[in-house]
Amino acid sequence: RATQPCPDCGGTRLRKEARHVFVGEGAQKQPIYKISHVTLGEALAYFQALHLPGAKGDIAARVINEIRQRLKFLNDVGLNYLTLDRGAPTLSGGESQRIRLAAQLGSNLQGVCYVLDEPTVGLHMADVEKLIRVLHRLVDGGHSVVVIEHDLDVMAEADWIIDLGPEGGAEGGRIVAAAPPEAVVALCTHTGVALGPVLARG
Repeated sequence: RATQPCPDCGGTRLRKEARHVFVGEGAQKQPIYKISHVTLGEALAYFQALHLPGAKGDIAARVINEIRQRLKFLNDVGLNYLTLDRGAPTLSGGESQRIRLAAQLGSNLQGVCYVLDEPTVGLHMADVEKLIRVLHRLVDGGHSVVVIEHDLDVMAEADWIIDLGPEGGAEGGRIVAAAPPEAVVALCTHTGVALGPVLARG
Protein backbone atom coordinates (compact mmCIF):
# COMPACT_ATOMS: atom_id res chain seq x y z
CA ARG A 1 0.00 0.00 0.00
CA ALA A 2 1.14 3.55 -0.70
CA THR A 3 -0.41 6.85 0.32
CA GLN A 4 -1.25 9.10 -2.63
CA PRO A 5 -2.56 12.70 -2.54
CA CYS A 6 -6.19 13.10 -3.52
CA PRO A 7 -6.43 14.24 -7.18
CA ASP A 8 -9.38 16.53 -6.36
CA CYS A 9 -7.97 18.41 -3.34
CA GLY A 10 -4.26 18.08 -4.17
CA GLY A 11 -3.46 16.68 -0.74
CA THR A 12 -4.95 19.61 1.17
CA ARG A 13 -7.65 17.34 2.67
CA LEU A 14 -10.18 20.16 2.28
CA ARG A 15 -13.21 20.43 0.01
CA LYS A 16 -13.31 23.10 -2.69
CA GLU A 17 -15.25 25.64 -0.59
CA ALA A 18 -12.84 25.35 2.36
CA ARG A 19 -9.84 25.93 0.09
CA HIS A 20 -11.24 29.42 -0.58
CA VAL A 21 -11.03 30.40 3.10
CA PHE A 22 -8.19 32.86 3.72
CA VAL A 23 -6.50 33.99 6.94
CA GLY A 24 -5.01 37.45 7.40
CA GLU A 25 -5.05 40.72 5.51
CA GLY A 26 -2.81 42.20 2.84
CA ALA A 27 0.65 40.63 2.65
CA GLN A 28 -0.26 38.23 5.47
CA LYS A 29 -3.24 36.80 3.59
CA GLN A 30 -2.86 33.05 3.10
CA PRO A 31 -5.28 30.23 2.19
CA ILE A 32 -5.92 28.11 5.27
CA TYR A 33 -4.52 24.95 3.65
CA LYS A 34 -1.12 26.59 3.06
CA ILE A 35 -0.81 27.45 6.74
CA SER A 36 -1.44 23.80 7.64
CA HIS A 37 1.54 22.71 5.49
CA VAL A 38 4.26 24.84 7.14
CA THR A 39 6.50 23.86 10.06
CA LEU A 40 5.51 24.60 13.65
CA GLY A 41 8.27 27.21 13.82
CA GLU A 42 6.99 28.98 10.70
CA ALA A 43 3.39 28.75 11.92
CA LEU A 44 4.31 30.36 15.25
CA ALA A 45 6.10 33.21 13.49
CA TYR A 46 3.07 33.72 11.21
CA PHE A 47 0.50 33.85 14.01
CA GLN A 48 2.69 36.02 16.23
CA ALA A 49 2.84 38.56 13.42
CA LEU A 50 -0.85 38.21 12.51
CA HIS A 51 -2.96 41.28 13.28
CA LEU A 52 -6.53 41.62 12.05
CA PRO A 53 -8.15 45.06 11.88
CA GLY A 54 -11.31 46.26 13.63
CA ALA A 55 -14.14 43.86 14.37
CA LYS A 56 -12.26 40.95 12.75
CA GLY A 57 -9.50 41.35 15.30
CA ASP A 58 -11.97 41.51 18.19
CA ILE A 59 -13.78 38.37 17.04
CA ALA A 60 -10.62 36.36 16.39
CA ALA A 61 -8.52 37.60 19.34
CA ARG A 62 -9.17 34.69 21.72
CA VAL A 63 -8.81 32.07 18.98
CA ILE A 64 -5.53 33.54 17.70
CA ASN A 65 -4.16 33.81 21.23
CA GLU A 66 -5.00 30.14 21.86
CA ILE A 67 -3.30 29.13 18.59
CA ARG A 68 -0.20 31.13 19.54
CA GLN A 69 -0.03 29.48 22.97
CA ARG A 70 -0.38 25.95 21.60
CA LEU A 71 2.22 26.57 18.89
CA LYS A 72 4.58 28.08 21.48
CA PHE A 73 4.29 24.99 23.69
CA LEU A 74 5.08 22.73 20.71
CA ASN A 75 8.11 24.86 19.81
CA ASP A 76 9.25 24.95 23.44
CA VAL A 77 9.60 21.15 23.50
CA GLY A 78 11.79 21.19 20.38
CA LEU A 79 9.24 20.28 17.69
CA ASN A 80 9.67 23.41 15.56
CA TYR A 81 10.78 21.32 12.55
CA LEU A 82 7.56 19.25 12.33
CA THR A 83 4.89 20.31 9.85
CA LEU A 84 1.30 20.74 10.95
CA ASP A 85 0.08 18.12 8.49
CA ARG A 86 2.54 15.44 9.65
CA GLY A 87 0.82 12.07 10.08
CA ALA A 88 0.84 10.55 13.59
CA PRO A 89 2.19 7.13 12.40
CA THR A 90 5.33 8.85 11.06
CA LEU A 91 6.29 10.35 14.44
CA SER A 92 9.01 8.83 16.60
CA GLY A 93 8.30 7.80 20.18
CA GLY A 94 10.16 10.86 21.49
CA GLU A 95 8.21 13.19 19.21
CA SER A 96 4.90 11.70 20.33
CA GLN A 97 5.91 12.13 23.97
CA ARG A 98 6.83 15.76 23.44
CA ILE A 99 3.53 16.46 21.66
CA ARG A 100 1.65 15.05 24.65
CA LEU A 101 3.89 17.07 26.96
CA ALA A 102 3.09 20.26 25.03
CA ALA A 103 -0.63 19.50 25.33
CA GLN A 104 -0.25 19.15 29.10
CA LEU A 105 1.54 22.51 29.35
CA GLY A 106 -1.64 24.18 28.15
CA SER A 107 -3.90 22.38 30.61
CA ASN A 108 -4.94 23.50 34.07
CA LEU A 109 -4.24 20.15 35.74
CA GLN A 110 -2.47 20.17 39.11
CA GLY A 111 -0.31 17.59 40.88
CA VAL A 112 0.24 15.33 37.84
CA CYS A 113 3.04 12.73 37.77
CA TYR A 114 4.71 12.67 34.32
CA VAL A 115 6.84 9.66 33.31
CA LEU A 116 8.97 10.33 30.22
CA ASP A 117 11.04 7.67 28.45
CA GLU A 118 14.12 9.24 26.84
CA PRO A 119 12.37 12.39 25.54
CA THR A 120 15.67 13.84 24.25
CA VAL A 121 16.31 11.11 21.64
CA GLY A 122 17.23 12.74 18.33
CA LEU A 123 17.14 16.28 19.71
CA HIS A 124 19.72 18.94 18.88
CA MET A 125 21.53 20.34 21.94
CA ALA A 126 19.67 23.66 21.67
CA ASP A 127 16.36 21.78 21.74
CA VAL A 128 17.49 19.69 24.73
CA GLU A 129 17.97 22.95 26.63
CA LYS A 130 14.43 24.01 25.68
CA LEU A 131 13.08 20.68 26.89
CA ILE A 132 14.92 21.03 30.21
CA ARG A 133 13.30 24.45 30.71
CA VAL A 134 9.88 22.89 30.03
CA LEU A 135 10.53 20.15 32.61
CA HIS A 136 11.49 22.80 35.16
CA ARG A 137 8.24 24.63 34.40
CA LEU A 138 6.27 21.48 35.13
CA VAL A 139 8.06 20.96 38.45
CA ASP A 140 7.65 24.63 39.38
CA GLY A 141 3.95 24.23 38.61
CA GLY A 142 3.60 21.58 41.33
CA HIS A 143 3.92 18.47 39.16
CA SER A 144 6.22 15.46 39.58
CA VAL A 145 8.43 14.52 36.62
CA VAL A 146 10.15 11.13 36.32
CA VAL A 147 12.54 10.93 33.37
CA ILE A 148 14.23 7.75 32.11
CA GLU A 149 17.24 9.28 30.42
CA HIS A 150 20.88 8.82 29.37
CA ASP A 151 21.51 12.48 28.48
CA LEU A 152 23.99 13.89 30.98
CA ASP A 153 22.70 17.46 30.70
CA VAL A 154 19.21 16.31 31.70
CA MET A 155 20.64 14.27 34.60
CA ALA A 156 22.62 17.27 35.82
CA GLU A 157 19.36 19.23 36.18
CA ALA A 158 17.60 16.51 38.18
CA ASP A 159 16.71 16.88 41.85
CA TRP A 160 17.27 13.15 42.42
CA ILE A 161 18.90 10.38 40.41
CA ILE A 162 18.23 6.64 40.69
CA ASP A 163 21.25 4.98 39.08
CA LEU A 164 20.93 1.34 37.96
CA GLY A 165 24.00 -0.85 37.52
CA PRO A 166 26.73 -1.62 38.23
CA GLU A 167 27.09 -2.76 34.60
CA GLY A 168 24.74 -3.30 31.69
CA GLY A 169 22.63 -6.30 30.70
CA ALA A 170 22.73 -9.28 33.04
CA GLU A 171 25.31 -7.49 35.20
CA GLY A 172 22.97 -4.59 35.91
CA GLY A 173 19.50 -3.88 37.18
CA ARG A 174 20.46 -3.07 40.76
CA ILE A 175 20.19 0.34 42.38
CA VAL A 176 23.78 1.52 42.88
CA ALA A 177 22.91 5.10 43.79
CA ALA A 178 19.84 7.08 44.80
CA ALA A 179 20.80 10.63 45.56
CA PRO A 180 21.13 14.19 44.17
CA PRO A 181 23.50 14.50 41.17
CA GLU A 182 26.43 15.78 43.26
CA ALA A 183 26.19 12.78 45.60
CA VAL A 184 26.03 10.34 42.66
CA VAL A 185 29.27 11.86 41.36
CA ALA A 186 30.89 11.35 44.78
CA LEU A 187 29.91 7.64 44.73
CA CYS A 188 31.96 7.17 41.52
CA THR A 189 29.46 4.90 39.75
CA HIS A 190 29.75 4.79 35.95
CA THR A 191 27.03 7.43 35.77
CA GLY A 192 28.74 9.52 38.45
CA VAL A 193 32.08 9.46 36.64
CA ALA A 194 30.45 10.60 33.40
CA LEU A 195 28.31 13.20 35.17
CA GLY A 196 31.19 14.81 37.09
CA PRO A 197 32.57 16.95 34.21
CA VAL A 198 29.05 18.12 33.29
CA LEU A 199 28.38 19.38 36.82
CA ALA A 200 31.84 20.95 36.97
CA ARG A 201 31.08 22.78 33.73
CA GLY A 202 28.08 24.34 35.47
